[in-house]
Amino acid sequence: MREYLLTCESTADLSAERFAERNIPFVCFTFHMDDADYRDDFGKSMPIGVFYDRMAKGSVSTTSQVSIGEYEAFWRPMLEAGKDVLHLTLSTGISGTYNSACLAAQELMEQYPGSRIEVIDSLNASSGFGLLAELAADGRDRGMDLTELREYILRIRDGVNAWFYTGDLTYLCRGGRVSKTACIFGTALKICPLMRVNREGKLVPYAKCRGKQKVREALVAEMLKRAEGGPDYDGLCYMSQSACRNEAETLAAMIEKAMPKLAGKIRIYDIGTVIGSHTGPGTVAVFFTGKEKEE
Repeated sequence: MREYLLTCESTADLSAERFAERNIPFVCFTFHMDDADYRDDFGKSMPIGVFYDRMAKGSVSTTSQVSIGEYEAFWRPMLEAGKDVLHLTLSTGISGTYNSACLAAQELMEQYPGSRIEVIDSLNASSGFGLLAELAADGRDRGMDLTELREYILRIRDGVNAWFYTGDLTYLCRGGRVSKTACIFGTALKICPLMRVNREGKLVPYAKCRGKQKVREALVAEMLKRAEGGPDYDGLCYMSQSACRNEAETLAAMIEKAMPKLAGKIRIYDIGTVIGSHTGPGTVAVFFTGKEKEE
C-alpha cells in the first residue's frame, strides 16, 4: 500500500513550528490589506501584532481562499514522490475552499493514475481545525492507513467543539453576524456574545452576556456540560486569541481550575490573519472534544 501524507491549511491556526513537529504540511490562504497582498503564513509575511494593530487603526483586510492551481502546486511534488494525500480543509460553512480542493484533487488524480487524494471538510476553523488535524496525526502515527484515517476523521469531527466570544462587535457587524442596531446597543451595554460552530461548520450566536466575566463563566459552564467526561475531561483543550493574550490566559486559568484532569496545559495560539480578518482583534476561542455539535 502506498504511503500517504496528512496535509491541511494555514487557517488551522496552530503554528508553523507545531505543524512541522507533527509532520503536517500546510498550504497558505492569502489576504489583502492596504493595497498589498500577503500570505497567511503565521506572521512571516506580516507579524500578527502588526496585522491586528492595523485593523484597530481602521485598515480593512479581505481574504482569498486557496485556488485550484495552488492546491495542484502544493500536492504535485507529493504525488511525484509516489505518495498519496489526505487533506483537511477549512469548514465549508465559512469558505468555498473545499470545492477548490476537490477539483484540484480530481485533476491531479487524472494526471497521475493510481494516485489518491482524499479531501475532508473539517467543519471547523482556527485552532479547532488545528485540533482535528492533531487528532488525525495521532491516528496516522498509530499506524492507520489512509482509508482507516479518513473514516476515523469523519467519525470524530462532529465532536470537536468550538466556542468563541469577542469584546468588539464591530467586525461581527461588518461580516453580517450581527445587525448594525445590535452592534450599537450591544456596544453601549457591553454585550459579549457567546458563539459556537454548529454541525454545518457555521459560526452562530448562542447567548448574550453582559461583560467579560459573565461570558467567561458561560463558556466554562458550557464546556463542563459538553466536554467528554464533564469536569473529569482528560482530553486536549486548545485556545486561540486575537491580540488579547491576557484575556485568553484568564479564561484558560478558569478552565484548568474547573477541569483539573486536562491532558496537559491548554495550548494558546494566535488567530491567524485570515480568520482574524473576520473576527477582528479581541476574540477568544476554545476548542475541545465532547458531545457532537448541534444544528
